[in-house]
Amino acid sequence: MTVITDVPERRMWQALGHTLPRPRAIVVISAHWETQGKTHVTAGPAPRTIHDFRGFPDELYAMHYPAPGCDELVGRIEALLGPERVVRDESWGFDHGAWGVVQPMYPDADIPMVEISLDRTLPPEEHIAIGARLAPLRDEGVLLIGSGNVVHNLSLWRQFAGTRPDWAVDFQTRIDAAVHAADHTALTRFAPNDQAAAAAINSAEHYLPLLYVVGARLPGDAVGVFNDTIDGALSMTSYLIGDTALLPG
Repeated sequence: MTVITDVPERRMWQALGHTLPRPRAIVVISAHWETQGKTHVTAGPAPRTIHDFRGFPDELYAMHYPAPGCDELVGRIEALLGPERVVRDESWGFDHGAWGVVQPMYPDADIPMVEISLDRTLPPEEHIAIGARLAPLRDEGVLLIGSGNVVHNLSLWRQFAGTRPDWAVDFQTRIDAAVHAADHTALTRFAPNDQAAAAAINSAEHYLPLLYVVGARLPGDAVGVFNDTIDGALSMTSYLIGDTALLPG
């Protein structure tokens, strides 16, 4: 809904589109593309727009984000990750985890974009390792975006909507500190009795994209926090890793 609603989160993404250096290409790791055993990457010149949701206004289903694909970038990702790990996938496209964030930033859809899947057979540490292997793209003019939520549990949405439950605040606060400190252990290992983590990332797919951008952090990078909001079982907290002077405001 942030794509069609005038809310602070959308306004911040719009402002970022003006303050960040214009990328030559964008890579999005999306919570909404899960694969098994391999990392899939969108291929082809014109990936389709995917409306992978239901029960929302018609305006969202009419929206398309026709950013061009970039097979040259796909090849570069293969070289960084190893061709045995990567599947070029022309059946997928840009799901709302990708265009829902990028559209407010770059509404003209004129920057080449590639989406990367989450291989759910990998342990959390390996998602960070993939992010580290993608880090050279940053010096090649590529913007890396991890699209998900630190707190995301739709099964608890109705129960906690409109509140800031203690467990959500606890988990969000811990993750904020771990991202700032580059504490990979705190980001990937949670005790079996960690009730806050169990509630915040019950199915984990919305949490994992964060690990890629954490892994791609370079020496000297700062961390800026924005859109730092919690509504029940969903947080919109976002991070800019790199030059935090580029954060609007």
